[in-house]
Amino acid sequence: MQKLLLITDTPNNNPLVTAFQKTLTPQTQVQVVTPTTSVNPDAVYSPLTFNLPHITPLFMACRNVESLRDWVQTHLNYNTGKGQYWLPMVLTAKGPLYGEVIQQTGDTYQQPFHLPDQQRQPLYHLGYELLNHLNASPAVYSLQFNLAGDEIIFDRVFPFPHPSSIASLGIQSPDLLTCHWLCLTQQPILDLIINPHS
Repeated sequence: MQKLLLITDTPNNNPLVTAFQKTLTPQTQVQVVTPTTSVNPDAVYSPLTFNLPHITPLFMACRNVESLRDWVQTHLNYNTGKGQYWLPMVLTAKGPLYGEVIQQTGDTYQQPFHLPDQQRQPLYHLGYELLNHLNASPAVYSLQFNLAGDEIIFDRVFPFPHPSSIASLGIQSPDLLTCHWLCLTQQPILDLIINPHS
């Protein structure tokens, strides 16, 4: 049985951690550790925090929100600001797949939030360019953004599943937590499908 180590600042009562544990069992053993715990080299590990003792260039670039916003404005001509929507980007070894947008309403997240094509295409373009710029490796990424009419407003990128990813459980197949595991273990994902009742 393979083991997934989730690295988080909040190991207790963390809804994302609980969802990982429920979703991936019994296909893999999920263990939760804090950033200061020594990592088992035989396990697959996934940080769910930027608070790491040894931060990679990818995590550093995503953590530096203002610098990444400046790059997006300068090189891609998107405005920036706070966002309440997330585009799930599932980066497989063969390229990115884009999930349906997730919306925050109050304290809850909902998927799908349908976008018209005139918003969807610029959003996918933004995601694609960001993944290339970040030299991203296979994983699930969460692009946070906002909308101003038809305009996409860039906020930030999480190089791991944002808590909003929980909204995909029972809605998208495979759900975003399973997708993250499949990406980390170099397993193929052919498509992302929203269940018919959604």
